[in-house]
Amino acid sequence: MGLSKQMTFTLACTVVLSALGPGVAGYLSARLEAIEAAERNLHALEVRLNVREARDARPASFPAPCLRSPVPPRIQQVPATALKRWHPDMPAWLPSLLRELEEAGEN
Repeated sequence: MGLSKQMTFTLACTVVLSALGPGVAGYLSARLEAIEAAERNLHALEVRLNVREARDARPASFPAPCLRSPVPPRIQQVPATALKRWHPDMPAWLPSLLRELEEAGEN
């Protein structure tokens, strides 16, 4: 009783596929479950991060609008005599510094 080569090949392929099929199906099923678990973990982490950001968030606006403060004059723009009137008890070294600044501003 001899089987033809074609029939032997067909039976061999059937045996290999019958063993390989469930293994491939199990592998793909395990990979799909791992991907779904990773998605669940990622979603849980996103929720925790959003809760933490919402808890730590501070209001970006203030109850009153910000007002611009006037720009203080630069020291070269204020004459030394005016500074003497503002601070009559100024240290001895300050008048010479003010003169130097005045001279630098004139040049």
